[in-house]
Amino acid sequence: MKDEELPVRLREAAEAHRPDRERMLARVERGMAEGRGPARVARPRRAPAPWLRVAGATAAVCGVVAFGALAVTSAGEDGARGTRVAAPPPTPSVTPPAALGSLRGEDGPLWTAGAVDPHSNAYWAQSNVTLRTAEPLSALTVELRIALTGGVTSTGSWRSLPEEDFTVSVTEDGGHLVYRWALRPGRTVPAGTHTFAGQYNHAEGVRDATGDYLTAHAVSATGERASVGASFGPER
Repeated sequence: MKDEELPVRLREAAEAHRPDRERMLARVERGMAEGRGPARVARPRRAPAPWLRVAGATAAVCGVVAFGALAVTSAGEDGARGTRVAAPPPTPSVTPPAALGSLRGEDGPLWTAGAVDPHSNAYWAQSNVTLRTAEPLSALTVELRIALTGGVTSTGSWRSLPEEDFTVSVTEDGGHLVYRWALRPGRTVPAGTHTFAGQYNHAEGVRDATGDYLTAHAVSATGERASVGASFGPER
């Protein structure tokens, strides 16, 4: 081979061995990818387990209930520390009268009983004394005592016997409103059944008549003495 032919042959060989550019770029990119390692793929978030959701809801409900209970308790305590409602005044207790002593409803020719008139109402009442005597009486004193419970004030009195035969008085004594009828001297009460009545206002409602009572002292035409007494029941 001649020296002048060598450059020509080398140029022709170089041109015959031109590199495959696309293959080289692919190998470079593959190498770079292998150097970085595998790409990470984002994993989807898993929904919480059902028991976790139930537990969370329960905790929320418990929190609300606890808060509500605390609020109610606090309100109750504040109410207790606030304005107090005054208790209603106690109803005065009325005990049966001890003034009757050994007096009974019947003694010798005399008999008596007491009762609240059925026509009484929530504001007004009449207490009746029934007196029966088997003999004429030359002396007689009848006392009706009405306990001074709420609002008791006298509105009058009457008797079935002639008005001019008696002196009448209404006073207050020992916690009672006292109606007193006394037979005038020289007058006589005939045998039979007679009525004495005291009338009065009282506080609204059913009045307890337990503390009311009556007494009667008499002398018969033959000189026999008799004394009787009776109390009233709890009805109005």
